[in-house]
Amino acid sequence: MTVILNSAAPKQHNEFPQNTQVAVDIVLDTAYQGIDEAAWKKLFAKARKANVTGFIADMFAGKRLNASENRPVLHSALRNLSKTSVEIDGQDVMPAITEVWRRIEALCNKWIGITDVIHIGIGGSDFGPRLAIEALAHVPSIDSRLMRMHFLANIDTAELARILARAQPHSTRVIIVSKSFTTLETTMNAKAVVNWLKENNCSKAQISRALFAVTTNVAAAKEFGVEENNIYPFWDWVGGRYSVWSAVGLPIALQYGFDTFMDFLAGAHAMDLHFKNTELENNLPVLMALTLLHQQEQHDIKSFAVIPYADALDWFPRWLQQLDMESNGKGVNRDGQPVKFSSPVVFGSSGSNAQHSYFQLLHQGPEVIPIDFIAVRKAMSELPEAQAHHRILLSNCLAQAQALAHGKEADKPNDCYPGSRPSNLLLLPELNAFYLGALLALYEHRTTVLGVLWNINSFDQPGVELGKVLAKPIEKALASHANNIEASTEIDAVTAARINFLNT
Repeated sequence: MTVILNSAAPKQHNEFPQNTQVAVDIVLDTAYQGIDEAAWKKLFAKARKANVTGFIADMFAGKRLNASENRPVLHSALRNLSKTSVEIDGQDVMPAITEVWRRIEALCNKWIGITDVIHIGIGGSDFGPRLAIEALAHVPSIDSRLMRMHFLANIDTAELARILARAQPHSTRVIIVSKSFTTLETTMNAKAVVNWLKENNCSKAQISRALFAVTTNVAAAKEFGVEENNIYPFWDWVGGRYSVWSAVGLPIALQYGFDTFMDFLAGAHAMDLHFKNTELENNLPVLMALTLLHQQEQHDIKSFAVIPYADALDWFPRWLQQLDMESNGKGVNRDGQPVKFSSPVVFGSSGSNAQHSYFQLLHQGPEVIPIDFIAVRKAMSELPEAQAHHRILLSNCLAQAQALAHGKEADKPNDCYPGSRPSNLLLLPELNAFYLGALLALYEHRTTVLGVLWNINSFDQPGVELGKVLAKPIEKALASHANNIEASTEIDAVTAARINFLNT
């Protein structure tokens, strides 16, 4: 039976296929998951045993669910447009968030004559805003305010050189995004951009006015040369990969206008309300998490693919890679015990390009790889050919799901498709700031539910630190130009040999 979850669901569609649920106008179709009624009951029982409902309530209440760092998990407060009180230890955080919205709107109104913005950040400080800028650029007739938005993340100077070759120094603004303001890649790239401004005869006062920062470390940003009025706050209860809803998302407002940024937040807020207030059986993030858990238990899956049949969402799989694998790629659970399941490897790219790349493996490889197909009902351009092209795009999406589900028998083994390859279909009515926000929030909450089901802390990332520590003595050895480096407690024999080769 069809379950419609949201009173705002599209009124022109009174009937939905079986196995579908709808929230914030987004349709989820699980028909090809191969999960019968009895299996669903068992999955919901597991969700109740894991206390998913209690975890959701505690998260929105500001409880310190990130136990390893003793922090609340309140990125949902950043898009709480209802402005209802959200407290941490008895203090309402909404006035501070509302003040950031006011400052972002004021900045949008006075930024005139800017040709280029260089957004410097890496990881969560880069993926979210970059995805949003790329996706919304495809919205027909959107106003880009005649600015070029550049994203600088990689320490490789090739990316830096490409940006500086295009930007106009005297009409460029620079946004430095680092929670701690100590991230090596970000600070080095920021220094390089400042040097470029100096080399192009920008005065000290001009450079100071050109620099903006989003950080928790105000003192470090001021020491770097950012004026205090140009520093936007960040809070330790927001993980980097959940930060696009904060001032980290400033490029969205600057590029497409403050109202577009608020629409983005509104879509996410609508999904928050659905996630918070809807029972498990009709809760989209919960249903999506349970489908993946089912495939892990049935097929011991190691990989998961997300294929958006929308070129505008080509960056979405890369954003999801960090969200899923940094959140849930853990070897031990909250109790310090080895886990049975954690995040599968996430990959994907836009359809139908993906069909001509790795779908051979998805159809005929020995490993079962679940897929989320994401499609958009409305074409993403106003070209005369748009409707005809979009029909072909949608037909490819539906055909691939059907082929994966049913397979094909043939006399020649090489022509056989085993079938029984599970997939979800997510259908957006259109792609704009509101539905993009809802889509991202949907996957954020799905990731959270998976962490609860696996008893994993989804909100820390200790595994990313070891490589950073080891890189310091290696960089020092490379800077020495010596080719007689010996193995030590910090550098093993293999790495020492590689350093010596590079220094030759």
